[in-house]
Amino acid sequence: MTKLIFRKCSSISDPTQLLVKVCLIFFILISNARDGFCDCGCSKLSRTSNSPLEESCREDSSNNMCVKLTDEDNVTMVVLEGGIFLMGTNNPEFPEDGESPERQVAIDPFWLDKTEVSNEQFQAFVEATGYVTEAEKFGNSFVFEKLIDEETLSTIKQAVVTAPWWLPVNGSSWKHPEGPKSSIKARMDHPVVHVSWNDAIAYCKWLGKRLPTEAEWEYGCRGGLSRRLYPWGSKLNPHGKHYTNIWQGEFPFNDTGEDGFKGTAPVDSFPANKYGLKNMIGNVWEWTNDWWSTKFSNEKAINPTGPSEGKDKVRKGGSFMCIKSVCYRHRCAARQFNTPDSSSSNVGFRCAKDFS
Repeated sequence: MTKLIFRKCSSISDPTQLLVKVCLIFFILISNARDGFCDCGCSKLSRTSNSPLEESCREDSSNNMCVKLTDEDNVTMVVLEGGIFLMGTNNPEFPEDGESPERQVAIDPFWLDKTEVSNEQFQAFVEATGYVTEAEKFGNSFVFEKLIDEETLSTIKQAVVTAPWWLPVNGSSWKHPEGPKSSIKARMDHPVVHVSWNDAIAYCKWLGKRLPTEAEWEYGCRGGLSRRLYPWGSKLNPHGKHYTNIWQGEFPFNDTGEDGFKGTAPVDSFPANKYGLKNMIGNVWEWTNDWWSTKFSNEKAINPTGPSEGKDKVRKGGSFMCIKSVCYRHRCAARQFNTPDSSSSNVGFRCAKDFS
């Protein structure tokens, strides 16, 4: 098993030197001869059938458990009633990641975006605020090699020795995911990528929202199912159907695209889970609000928020690059980390909102 670690330092003042001074924490664990695989989707929750909590808010707007929702919130978010669920697993694929132990966690009601934030949504934020992402400030970001055009590829002289499929591409950003010559014009409904944790926080705050805690995110991912690998169960492709966007074929050489996509997929692709949430695993990694820790007890926790400080932030869900032999993290219990200023072509986010 090989662990790759790179750090992108915020102290670099000259973005043009970033290609030489790269230090982005981005790790990939490679494990050989692992069996099994999975991803995301499930039955779609009809918005015509509201939860008891939603109904009470519609009938009594003075209910102090209700928040004032905009029309946009009603369209793009779902209310999750909260309660007690089993978080983590007693059968971890990567014990060093803190996937275990399985423990009871109580969560208060909250709202969560139905989908990952799209390029169209993030563009509206940038146009309204003039926000500049950290990838744009640094001058580059990490891009998966197979997504880069030959002309751009020929200009890159540096690669990660132990993971040569990750390349620092000058000019890559949310607007130009594979470098200056690339565009999002035909991908406005795809998840925004090359966004750091700090970028995600800024976007959510603009809308009066926030990032979900890791516990909230996993509660949403599980969709009311206990001890299952994926949002829809424990079989990757039940009835021969694809439920999420992950890697098929030999990594990193050939993604056959059997699920219909190579690279990212539109944020509303594939069936929703029982909570009405789409692409909770696969497609792109999603930032959560928590600082990284691998120390958990099996005692019941109430609305856990992670450590009060740290160096890295928790990401959940895996991405289109996940495959069991390399990155078997397209599971609800799986987790990974990066520094708050890190970005790459397989990382995005979705927002949450307090219910009271």
